[in-house]
Order: sequence, then C-alpha cells, then structure tokens
Amino acid sequence: MIRRASRPSVYRTVFVSDLHLGCSYSQAEMFLGFLERCDAENIYLVGDFIDGWSLKRSWQWSPLCDQVLERLLEMASCGANIFYTPGNHDAFLRRVGRLASQAACVTVQDELVHELADGRRFLVTHGDLFDNVELRAQWLSLLGGAAYEFLIGANLLVNRVRRSLNLKPWRFSAAIKTRVKSAVRFMSKFERRLAEHARDRGCEGVICGHIHMPQLGRQHCITYCNTGDWVEHCTALLEHPSGRLELVQYHPDSVETLYEEEPRSGRDLLQYGRRRTRARVSSDGDHGRVAIGA
Repeated sequence: MIRRASRPSVYRTVFVSDLHLGCSYSQAEMFLGFLERCDAENIYLVGDFIDGWSLKRSWQWSPLCDQVLERLLEMASCGANIFYTPGNHDAFLRRVGRLASQAACVTVQDELVHELADGRRFLVTHGDLFDNVELRAQWLSLLGGAAYEFLIGANLLVNRVRRSLNLKPWRFSAAIKTRVKSAVRFMSKFERRLAEHARDRGCEGVICGHIHMPQLGRQHCITYCNTGDWVEHCTALLEHPSGRLELVQYHPDSVETLYEEEPRSGRDLLQYGRRRTRARVSSDGDHGRVAIGA
C-alpha cells in the first residue's frame, strides 16, 4: 500500500537504523523529511546512525547532518524518549554511552528491551555483536564497507547514464550486498543467534539493523524485525498505538507499507511478513509506556 505523506503521522514508537551520517551516500535529506512528517512517543536509533569509519577516513559532516540532530533534539524537547543502541560503525559511543546518557536527552546502551503497547517484549540491538565476521575478522568487514561505498558510487554513475537514456534505475549495488549479506547470515547464523539471545532475555521478538535488509516476519519461533537502512532502502519500523508493527519505505511524497502485522478474527493473533498490496487495517488503542532493561 502507498499513502501520501501530507500531514504528520503519530506513532507510539519509531525504530530506524543505519543512516550512516557522515558517509557521502547517507540519505540524510530523506531521513530529515521522514522525521518532519512523523511524531512519536519513543524513537530508537538502532545503530550505525553515525558512520565513524567514514568520518575517520574523510570528514564529510555536512550542515544537513546537524539538521537531523537538531530535529531529534526538537522531538525530545517535545517529550519524545530517544534511545540509541550503537553498532559497529558508531562503536565509539559504547565507550562513552553512560556519559552521553547523562549529558543529553538520550539513553545509550548496547541492547534494550522495549515493551509494545500490547505487552509483548522485544529485544532491541544493532546486531553486529551477533555477526561472527564482525567479531572475528573485522578487517574483512572494513574491506567490505569500503567496497560497498565504491559500488554505490558506481551505481549512481550507471543510473545517471540510464536516466539519460530513459531507462529505469538499476540497483546492482543492493543486489550484490544482499547476496554477500545472505552468505554472512548463513555462516554466522545471524538471525538464529539473535533469536536465542532474545528468548534468553524473556523476549518474544527482536528488532535489529546491521545487514541493510528490511524484514518483518517469524523466524526461529520469535518475531524478527530488521529496520533496513537509510543508504538505499530508506525504511523504518513503526509501532502503532495498539502495538501493531509496520515496516515502511519512505519516498519524498509517500510512505509505502512493505510488511505489516494484522489482527485476525478480533483476537490478538497476528500474520507476519506478508507484502501488503491492499488497504491496511486501521488500528485503535491507548498509548502505553516503554520498558527499558539493561
């Protein structure tokens, strides 16, 4: 389903990850447009929000990056709770997390437990700590990151030529990354390890980022949610006032639903991971509170 992004939408919680602020290919302008069209009680920045790797190679922090942070601070001043779970590209925040939490209106922890309005508990973490490649061969991850940036640059040039020939864009960089990440997931048992840890924490689901593959569905007996990224996909996971989850892709003039939970037969039974092609079911419910655990 595609709906026009006109007036601001109100959500109980917004989960986003992998904006990579400071990287030349970050879709910061798109993300700022998304923030300006939504309001939320809780905002989770699920890692790699700032790209320390890129900033270390070449300082590319722009005024647009400042505008994104200013918008988040504005939302916090209006009452939004902001939580940050660092990833591999912003791991430096793990060392200063406690200080950052005290100095700013944001809670910084490696993992958090979020309670949905319907009572379900979800583990929230970036995911890099469950990636064997990242843990055991970080040099390979660094090399892969540089190669990915090169692919995106090449993809932009190719699509510029394709547009001049009136051809549709071809996202070969995303296709290559998907194949590589699928191999990494297979080797490191990424989703399985996350699911096991979530169950150990007494959670019914997990919300993560890291692999730039937006997804909402049932895996390994839990609800698995990957928020995607703001480099190519421009996706976010939304919690509605009832606790229903929806994975959306943002466009400048619209918001497209990719996957959505929906109630069945008036009971709290849910259908997961189905691509939406027809009108979504509206939901009602009271705003609940967020529960945070270390």
